[in-house]
This record gives sequence, C-alpha cells and structure tokens, in this order.
Amino acid sequence: MSETVKILTIEDETAVRRSLVAHLEDLEYDFVEATNGNEGIEQFKSSKPDLVLCDLRLPGMDGLDVLSTLAELSPDTPIIIVSGANQVADAIQALKRGAWDYVTKPIVDFQVLDAAIERALNRARLINENRAYQKHLETLNMELSIALGQLREDEEAARALQASLLPPTKAQFGDYHFRRQLFPSLLLSGDFVDYFAIGDHEVGFYIADISGHGAASAFVTVMLKTLFEKHLDAYQRDQEEIVRQPSEMLDQLNRALNLSPIEKYLTIFYGVLDLKTHNLRFCSGGQFPYPLLFDGGAFKTLTSHDKPVGLFEDSIYTQHEIDFSSVQQMLMISDGILELFPRDSARRRTEWLLQMVSDGGSSIDELVERFDIEGLQEMPDDIAFLSITRGDSNE
Repeated sequence: MSETVKILTIEDETAVRRSLVAHLEDLEYDFVEATNGNEGIEQFKSSKPDLVLCDLRLPGMDGLDVLSTLAELSPDTPIIIVSGANQVADAIQALKRGAWDYVTKPIVDFQVLDAAIERALNRARLINENRAYQKHLETLNMELSIALGQLREDEEAARALQASLLPPTKAQFGDYHFRRQLFPSLLLSGDFVDYFAIGDHEVGFYIADISGHGAASAFVTVMLKTLFEKHLDAYQRDQEEIVRQPSEMLDQLNRALNLSPIEKYLTIFYGVLDLKTHNLRFCSGGQFPYPLLFDGGAFKTLTSHDKPVGLFEDSIYTQHEIDFSSVQQMLMISDGILELFPRDSARRRTEWLLQMVSDGGSSIDELVERFDIEGLQEMPDDIAFLSITRGDSNE
C-alpha cells in the first residue's frame, strides 16, 4: 500500500480500535487514532487524513454529528462508517449525510473493510483527477478565449498566428517524407494539419476539419494544437504516453470540446507511425474522405472510423493498427475537395476522387494543378492536403 495514504480511525472501544489500527498497519497505511468525536474532529483538522473510519456510537458528540461536521469541512474526504450490526437504520441515515460507505461490526472478514477502503480511495482519486482536469480546461479555455478575442480584433494577425501553428510544408522523419498544403475558403481556416516527432523513432500526424468557418473554427485549431502539445510535453517529461495512443488522444480531445463553451465539433484522423517497425497505429473520428493508401499497384481506402469529435460526451474511439511497410504513399484530403465535383452523393464524389487520384499523379502539386485550386475565384470550402511518401519523394 502507498505510505502516503493516511487513515483516521474514530472509535471509542479500545479493542475494536486497536484491531483496526493493527490491520491498517499491516497494510502499510499511515494511521491516526481518536477515541471520541471531538478528538476525531481535531485530529481531522490537524492531520488531514485521506480517509476516515468512524463509529456511530461515540461518547459525547454523536457519530452522525461528527460525520456532518467532517463532511462540511472536507466534502471530498471519504468517510466510511463502522456501524454495529443492529444499527443499519443509523448507517442509512449516515449515508444520507455524506458517508461514502459503511461496514458492520464486529468485522469478521477484514477483506470487506479492505474492499470498502479501496473503493473509497479510488473514487476520491478520480474526483481529484477530474477536478484538476476541469481546472486545467478552465485555464485553457480562458487562455483560448483571450486568443479568440485577439483573432476577432485583427484577423490578419490571426491568420499569421494560425499559419505559425502549422508545421513546415515539408519534413522528413526517417525514410518518410511529409508534405502539407492548406487552402482556406476565408481569411481563417477551419482545416488543420500537423506532424511531429514522438521520441526517437515515432512520428505523430493528423488532419482535422472543424465545423463551420472563420474565427471560431480557427480558434478550435488553436485549441487542437495546444492539446497535442500539452500531451507531447507530458510524454517528453515521462509523465504519460497518451500522445502515442491515437484513441486516447481523441478521447481527451472529445472531453475538451464537450467542456468548451464554443459549440464546435471536428473530424480528425490521427496516426502514430513507428519508423523502425513500419507499424501505423491510428484512430479516425469521422474523417472524410477516407485516407488513401498506395502500395505501388493501386490506391485503396482506409475506411475504419468512429464518430466526429466533440458531438457526444460518451463517444468511444477505437484504435487500429496496420503494417505500413508496403505503403508507398498515404494521401489525406479534407472534404472541401468534394465541393469541386458536380453535386451528387458523397459516395459518388469519393469514387470520382479515387479515380482522379488513380488516373494521374498523386502528389499535392499535381492535384492542386489538376483541380485548378489556385485559380479558383472563390473557394467553396477549406481544403487541406497531407501526403506521406516513403523513399525518394517527388513532393
């Protein structure tokens, strides 16, 4: 057991208290003893325990009053009532007043007490973690709200800011060449792409499409970049490995968007490529069109995907793995490209896209020229390209 866990035992019966303390000591918990309610409250204030075991029948101050006082002093400290077998009604009343659990005495099987303590400590830890996460998100939202205000004050500066968040247009990681291109329909884009090294032999990359256009959508790209950098920094400091697990990253992003005051959602494909084993772990949150893979013979689509991120709090994201060793190119394009085809079903337009990519060159420059994107007087939607090629790059 962790030596940092301290348990306060409030029990007037010496034999029972000694038995509880001896058991806690065997489990390597720190412990504090009190023989009555008033002493228990003073010990609680001075020692700040992680958990309290409290009898209901105490001399002087009644156990229910002790419970009410402790719950008011620290609502997040778990309190387990140790009640006589004939005091079930009182135990139920104690639960209504804020007790987390109760164990009847005499305690015949200490495993029952152990399980109650473990449940309470786990619940308390989760509450603290969620509160810390909520506080971090509030801080992040405040910082991002300031950034949003700056975006609205000066969109030209905002465009420069957003451009500065993008990775270099070209980058090489091991044998792989990364290339990106972004064409906003307005001054600010709701599409975003990024790639970055994770440790010595992995690279993370994603393409995202935020709902809507303009400053609010561009603000979410700032939020997106910030969240990835937060988890990348945590990984570099050996605190966590969330950034290496695409499904966990999408889950974190989904939670952040659902807690954000900005009502936006996004589609995203996030992958982590191992440069040594050529294994690709990925998760897709509704990204469409599907990524295209070229193995030297033909293009095929990578269709596994889940719901968009930020729409539903209970969304579950599934991680997939594929052998990437035979892939010569992976091409991802945001759905703005489909607006350049004649109006038809999304399936029909994706078939046209696949055919166009298969019939001609698949480099970003060739596709931009073929669609005449730079010659368009008005972009119907943001269009983002992300290409990964292995070996000699013609990008």
